[in-house]
Amino acid sequence: MNKKKVLTIKEAAQVIDGINEFRIRQMCKSGQLRTFKAGKKFLIAERDLYEAVFGKYDPDEDGGAA
Repeated sequence: MNKKKVLTIKEAAQVIDGINEFRIRQMCKSGQLRTFKAGKKFLIAERDLYEAVFGKYDPDEDGGAA
């Protein structure tokens, strides 16, 4: 079974340079970024984060930067 990597807003902001926690939170609330909630925390699948920001997910690419 493949485990999906899940990130908090803080972790997601650290993964992608140039996007801060405030912007990630905005993307979560607006529906631009697919999330699920655990209590009060937004949780984001790493794949969904890369697809929302870069339009694709390529785990072999360095940092997802195009």
